[in-house]
Amino acid sequence: MPLSPTERTLRARLAAHTLHSRVDSTQHTQPAREAFLSKFEEQVDPDGKLDPAERKRRAEHAKKAHFVRLSLLSSKARRQRKRVDVGEVGT
Repeated sequence: MPLSPTERTLRARLAAHTLHSRVDSTQHTQPAREAFLSKFEEQVDPDGKLDPAERKRRAEHAKKAHFVRLSLLSSKARRQRKRVDVGEVGT
């Protein structure tokens, strides 16, 4: 018998809490964070010619720019939804 959506949610929450009770969350997510940052390092230094400290500094700024860009897009989408909800489309 398949689980209901509520049961699936509870099972997932149980698994997450169990995992975090057994391992250090920071250590557990370290590989994913490193992979994510490496994407930005590749973006700012595709040829690998920069000093590692400079590459990391630039990658951090590229990552911040990425999240600011997402925030801006989210803000525009919320504004557009609000305009649609109140019937201001085309004005």
